[in-house]
Amino acid sequence: MVNCCGLVSEKNVPVPLKSISVELQVRDHGVSVSSSLQYVNEEDGALEAVFVFPLPADAAVCHFSARIEEQEIVAELRDKQSARDQYDDAVSSGQQAFLLEESDESSDVFKLSVGCLSPGQSAVINIVYVMELSVQADHALRFCLPAVLNPRYTPTASAAGVPEVSSASVIPYTLSLSVDVRSSDRISRLESNCPLDPLVFLDALHTHATVSLSAGHRFDKDVELLLYYENTHQPRAVVEAGAATAQPGSLMGDPVLMISLYPEFPADVMSSLTSQGEFVFVVDRSGSMDCSMHNGKDAPMRIESARDTLLLLLKSLPMGCYFNIYGFGSHFESFFPQSVVYSEDTMEEALKRVKNMKADMGGTEILQPLKHIYSQSCYPDHPRQLFMFTDGEVWNTKEVLDLVKSHVHSHRCFSFGIGEGASTALITGMAREGSGHAQFITGTDRMQPKVMQSLRFALQPAVDNISVDWTVPEGVTVDMLSPPVSALFQGQRALLYAQLKGQSSGKTEGAVTVKYRLKDQPVTNQLQFTLKPTEDTGRTIHQLAARCVLRGLELEERAAGADTQALRSRIVELSVQAGVSSVHTAFIAVNTHSKQTITGPLLQRRVPVQQMAAPMFSAPMRRMCALAAPRMAPCAMPMRAAPKVPCNSKTPMMESDSAMMSDDVMMDVSYSAPDPEPLPPADPLLQLVSLQKASGHWELKAALADVFGKTEDELANRRPAQVDGSVWATVLALIWLHTCRSEDQVEWQFVAMKAAAWIRSQKPDGLSQCVCDGNLLLGGHVTEDALEI
Repeated sequence: MVNCCGLVSEKNVPVPLKSISVELQVRDHGVSVSSSLQYVNEEDGALEAVFVFPLPADAAVCHFSARIEEQEIVAELRDKQSARDQYDDAVSSGQQAFLLEESDESSDVFKLSVGCLSPGQSAVINIVYVMELSVQADHALRFCLPAVLNPRYTPTASAAGVPEVSSASVIPYTLSLSVDVRSSDRISRLESNCPLDPLVFLDALHTHATVSLSAGHRFDKDVELLLYYENTHQPRAVVEAGAATAQPGSLMGDPVLMISLYPEFPADVMSSLTSQGEFVFVVDRSGSMDCSMHNGKDAPMRIESARDTLLLLLKSLPMGCYFNIYGFGSHFESFFPQSVVYSEDTMEEALKRVKNMKADMGGTEILQPLKHIYSQSCYPDHPRQLFMFTDGEVWNTKEVLDLVKSHVHSHRCFSFGIGEGASTALITGMAREGSGHAQFITGTDRMQPKVMQSLRFALQPAVDNISVDWTVPEGVTVDMLSPPVSALFQGQRALLYAQLKGQSSGKTEGAVTVKYRLKDQPVTNQLQFTLKPTEDTGRTIHQLAARCVLRGLELEERAAGADTQALRSRIVELSVQAGVSSVHTAFIAVNTHSKQTITGPLLQRRVPVQQMAAPMFSAPMRRMCALAAPRMAPCAMPMRAAPKVPCNSKTPMMESDSAMMSDDVMMDVSYSAPDPEPLPPADPLLQLVSLQKASGHWELKAALADVFGKTEDELANRRPAQVDGSVWATVLALIWLHTCRSEDQVEWQFVAMKAAAWIRSQKPDGLSQCVCDGNLLLGGHVTEDALEI
């Protein structure tokens, strides 16, 4: 029997959430998101419900209100414990109350408690949050409105962590979404994975535009928006005026400056890829990796896509580097006891094990394999590059991020969120704390091109020695609010925040000079800005700056140990002053205007977690429990998230509870003989890549001829007499890639570079004739210059 989720009627039919309305106010690289959610209690009795829903990573909630019938109740931000106490007192006395609080374990999960909703009564919940827009590989700014929140795997010892969530196969509500964009740069276009109405420009300079989601959209998947500006790499400084009602000298009372640094590096520098490094690939092998990548026809399984990606990565690594591969679930294992030198033998051994990787390792524990990796010594002159692949279902996100940050000086971390519902806090947080880059693979996205883009980042030089200097009038000082940026890669942007204190005696202009070094070459950018903006553009930049400071204080608090009272007080003080949520504050609203007191027991509702064949977890309809008076803790019976299982599984668990929930983390570093080798990849590109040798060349064999649609004899008979068979095979492979798979060049770029380098090292005779004959055989028109041989 399928159980419904969220608030349900006596007939087990979901009824409360009628609609969601979202308004986006974009300013340059930041966005303010206003969401309105309408609920209705169609029960015969009063209800108390608890909804757990996702927000993007590093979003800062800055407003919460509820409208009951015609009465508007605006929440106050208070210390979390006092807010909880006030909520308990209100509900116990029969008053309507609302409590919104951030999860203690993950910053992208919020819990909304709705207390004492009378029979037939409707409530409209309004939540406003601000966040930075992430930058994609094609320079787009990305916003994602998550429709899902996957269950976090929670070991027994941590059963009180992130609350469990429920799934829905049918989304019974509508979504309306509008976007207003204002920028200091010209707006080029705005795209989405969902149908949009035409973009409307509201000024001649194309710096102000609006757009809306087409009517009738069903909120059955993440809504992704991609915003493109014309001059994306131009450094920018935007000043936002302080609030007139705030005290001068406070963060909210003074002007705040946001600097956007997104450098474009010279092509000659970016083409000089390093051949050194230790590459550690960490792959989620928990049960949910047996889910499909999307709901479309012939969608690959997540673990299948991960295997194909590892094949590309292994073939793309430079000779002489070090590498290792980890798989993790409720335990973990590594292919080698420690990273090994990349060679033909070690590559082939790793490929045999990759081909047999399955999503068969139970729950999800990222922390323990990371601890093991960090415990191993780094190789001199081979910087460690960590690639983390996961669908993001972990319960101890903050602990993982703290661990990554503590090792930032010994490695870079590149993270990949796989499928709908990957935790943005985990994926973006690991990349941020590890000075790396984050990618999300959602919808019909293919994993391989995004991963290969990150591999290019890992092999390219990074900006370092970043410094910021200020030129401001006398009487004005600058207080940097952001932590220093230690490294920046091609395709990566940094946003810096600063508070402008004091008053200028006359001048109204200032300047900021950003200096950095790229491959031992100094670079300088100077930006002019005005101290007094001419218009009031809201508080988005101030709130983002406050969020930045709060996150730094929270990290400092977790690292400080027991003596944290002073830090906690600073967090609460700034959070309340700025009106921005934190781990130690919560929004509380009590309807003191209602003259009606709810009496009698509240209806009890508890909806179990389930796994669906195609999991879609509706955003605000997560988990519900109702309490009987007198007041008690939500869901009096202990609850924990169900272990992840394959989406097509008919059994509730893959392993026994004791095995899945064991706190003992196991590791197997021994090599065992693989199962019989599976069939080669169906994709001709992957077939070709799988045949390449570690040094970069191909051999003249029947399997290679099959990729080209030829016979081995056809290849052998057309080989120029003076050309070696391996050179001929490698030239053919390069011609085929450029001719037949040119649109996928980002995936095979390193494979081709290795092949071209190998050919050059052979210094073969008759290369021009070889390329000419190869083109005739494969129907190509590729030049030697294009092949770079």
